[in-house]
Amino acid sequence: MSRREIEIDGSAVHGIPSLYAELNRVLMPDEDWTLGESLDALDDLLYGGFGVLHGAEPVRVIWRDSAVARAALGPEATRASYRAKLERPDVYAAPVARRALEALEAGEGETYFALVTRVFRDHANIDLVLA
Repeated sequence: MSRREIEIDGSAVHGIPSLYAELNRVLMPDEDWTLGESLDALDDLLYGGFGVLHGAEPVRVIWRDSAVARAALGPEATRASYRAKLERPDVYAAPVARRALEALEAGEGETYFALVTRVFRDHANIDLVLA
């Protein structure tokens, strides 16, 4: 079975907001709503059924200039994301964010880039290629 190809432009990613802008451009071009800045929302989107993905169809996602995105979504952006969550305990699970931030500070936590790529790789129908 052949895989349809979708390309993400990593050079357009300069932080978490621009990552989601690029994901919306690529995965949600004809929708009248956009994907929010959420790994859970990205995970839901990758199951298919809206945007350009149709169920569990096989798809190859080529992330061009992924090194640019990797740097932009590295420890600094990840720390800022967790700190923002800690400032909003009414919306986010502060203990989870605190533990993740502590792990990142100890050199053991995942960057936002690693988390995003893990979400993609958790979908067996998606072949993520970092280019």
